[in-house]
Amino acid sequence: MDQQDSIVSKVKAALEDHRPLAIHGGNSKAFYGYPAQGDSLDVSGHSGIVEYDPGELVITCRAGSLLADIRSTLRENGQHLPFEPPAFSERATIGGTVACGFSGPRRPWSGSLRDYLLGVKLVNSSGVVVQYGGQVMKNVAGYDVSRLVAGSMGTLGVVLEVSLKVLPIPARELTLSFECDQGEAIRRVNEWSGQPLPLSGAFWSHGHLQVRLSGAETETRRAAKRLHADQVSEDLQAWRELREHQTDFFTGPGDLWRLSLPPATEPLDLGDDCLVDWGGAQRWVRSPLPTEEIREQAARNGGHATLFKGDENGERFHPLPPVLEQIHKRIKQAFDPHGLFNPYRMSRNW
Repeated sequence: MDQQDSIVSKVKAALEDHRPLAIHGGNSKAFYGYPAQGDSLDVSGHSGIVEYDPGELVITCRAGSLLADIRSTLRENGQHLPFEPPAFSERATIGGTVACGFSGPRRPWSGSLRDYLLGVKLVNSSGVVVQYGGQVMKNVAGYDVSRLVAGSMGTLGVVLEVSLKVLPIPARELTLSFECDQGEAIRRVNEWSGQPLPLSGAFWSHGHLQVRLSGAETETRRAAKRLHADQVSEDLQAWRELREHQTDFFTGPGDLWRLSLPPATEPLDLGDDCLVDWGGAQRWVRSPLPTEEIREQAARNGGHATLFKGDENGERFHPLPPVLEQIHKRIKQAFDPHGLFNPYRMSRNW
C-alpha cells in the first residue's frame, strides 16, 4: 500500500469509528493556534516532487515534502518561492506551510502564499481524493476553493499534493539601513511603496529600519542611491533571521503577539518591545498589557491581534464578528461535515 492509499484508509477508518484526526507533518508550527485534538495522522512520509518543469514556473509536490528540499531544488534552477515562507524547523513540510498560510518579508510587494497556490489534492471527510485548481493561473474551475486551503490549518481535509507558482531569483539584492524612530520608519516605507522602487522587504526594530531591494543590477543600484541610506550591504542574513524568527526580538521571553494593521497606522501604545514588518502592516509585539487592551487597540485602528506564541489557555485568535464566524462555520461544515479534521484547531467552538 503506498502512502496515499494508507492516508485514505486511515481517514475512512476514522470516519467509520467517529474518531477525529490530528493531522501533522514536521510539527514545525504545532505551537500556532489551539492544541491538536484527535488520533495522530502523520503525512510526513507522503513526500517527493511530482512534477517540476522550470520553464513552466510551476512545481507540484506531495504534502510531506520538506520545505528545505523544495527550496534547494528551486535554487539549483535559479528559482524560489516568491512569498518567502518561514520554516521554523528543518522538518517543515510544504503541506504544513500551505496549511498555516504564512508568508515572509516579501509579502506586501510580491504577494502571499495564497496568491501562488494554483491547486491542491485533498482527501475529503468521506475518504475520497479530490482535486481543486490546476497548474496554471488561468485555471478557473475550483481555483478559489484551492485558495481556501491556504491558512485553513488542516481543518478542511488532508492535503496530499500542492501546485505552486515559482519565480526566478532576483539578479541582485541589497540591504539598506537607516537610523530612525518607528513613526518615521512607517512614514518612509509607505511613501516609498507608492514609488517605482524594487522593494522586497522593510522592517524596523530598536531604532533601525532595514529595507531590501531586489531586481536587476542597475535597478537596485539606482534605487539605493536615490534612498540615501546610512549603510548599503549585500548581506542578506537579517532577512533569513527575520523570516525564521531567529533575531533577538523573537527569541526573547514572554507572549508574542502578531498584529495585522493598515500599513500607515501610527505606532501603537503597547510598550517598547516591538518589531514592525511589512512596512507597517505586520507588527510583532511583546507587551505586559492585558489581552483585551492589545486587541482593543488593534481593532480601533482597523486591524486584529493574534497570540502567535504564549499562554496556551488564552484566546489565540482575535474574535470574529458574528457574520464572519458563521461563514467560517459553514465552510467547515461544507468541507468536513463529520468533524474529522483538526477539530478546534482554529476555534474553541468548532
